[in-house]
Amino acid sequence: MGKRILIIQGHPDGSTPHLCHALARAYVDGAERGGHQVRALDVAALDFPLLRSQQDWEHGSLPAGLIESQQALAWCEHLLLVFPLWLGEMPALLKAWLEQVARPGFAFKAEGANPFAQKGLSGRSARIVVTMGMPALVYRFFYRAHSLRSLERNILGFVGIAPIQETLIGMVEQLGPTGAEKQFKRLRQLGQRGV
Repeated sequence: MGKRILIIQGHPDGSTPHLCHALARAYVDGAERGGHQVRALDVAALDFPLLRSQQDWEHGSLPAGLIESQQALAWCEHLLLVFPLWLGEMPALLKAWLEQVARPGFAFKAEGANPFAQKGLSGRSARIVVTMGMPALVYRFFYRAHSLRSLERNILGFVGIAPIQETLIGMVEQLGPTGAEKQFKRLRQLGQRGV
């Protein structure tokens, strides 16, 4: 029996297909071939405001446009998060989405005096696919993949998602058709295995 997999497309430009969209599609193709159930969310297509206060995050209502996002996160057993590296970080729109959906009472729950006692998304694994203009090894070893580490530790790990695996794709402007197809094949294989 296959896994329940959620694809989160984190590219903020939904006006035209990008490499991130093609990579996600390749993963979906593999996952469907592998007998997994797949749902997808495109963050660029969602309408939601930015959070501007701790009060709103802790006590405000989840925007109606993100109810499906939380339902999909609750449904999945594995998630694939795909985004381009922008200014060394995930795009701001994706970070804003994560801030909205990872609210108290859903992503973590209080127990006694500890507001973060229970991790609300435990039992889920993740793969993060990041595209970038620089060589992936430079990002990983020179820059120490600082923003990726922060996402893994301070957001996904904080709410209980583990294990978290990474696929870094560098030098995207120079991939060409052969290089792109190599990456699509890689994503199809990962999707088929549901990892």
